[in-house]
Amino acid sequence: MQIKISQLTNVYQNGKKALDNIELNIGDGMFGLLGPNGAGKSTLMKILVTLMNPSSGKVTINDLDLQKHRKQIRSMIGYLPQDFNTFPKVKSWEFLEYSAKLAKIPRNKRLSVVDDLLERVGLFDFRDRFANKLSGGMKRRLGIAQALIGNPKILIVDEPTTGLDPEERIRFRGILSEMSREERIIILS
Repeated sequence: MQIKISQLTNVYQNGKKALDNIELNIGDGMFGLLGPNGAGKSTLMKILVTLMNPSSGKVTINDLDLQKHRKQIRSMIGYLPQDFNTFPKVKSWEFLEYSAKLAKIPRNKRLSVVDDLLERVGLFDFRDRFANKLSGGMKRRLGIAQALIGNPKILIVDEPTTGLDPEERIRFRGILSEMSREERIIILS
């Protein structure tokens, strides 16, 4: 996997420049974005996951142009935004099953994938709890599971351990470490 970012700039309507002529090459493994609030980390992530268009510049993922091949690129990406929300009146397993359906996981495999991910993030015992009734840390873990649906080749996580207790932070770092050994790009802020 290879992400190439060339002359990427983003200027908001109020004139604030969030990204200024960014040049990056990101290969397999873990890649961290560090910087103070307002430095453009979340903006870059939103552009990479196709939620925003840049003002100018070019991004290619495995030689696919981000602007021309959005659907193909989206199928390669798992994303956990900084502000993760679920639907009301949907159980945790139902939320992940819906995410699996969107990821085009075959019906006969969805429930086993959902159960496996709930187990990995320590939520299996809470699978029947309404997702919007989970604690903050549990919601974050559900968001992590949602980002892992479909075994994405690129995983983008914006402040992934916010709201997690120390034990859960260790578990999440272990999941990321395990995943980074495969041919995959993991970008986190």
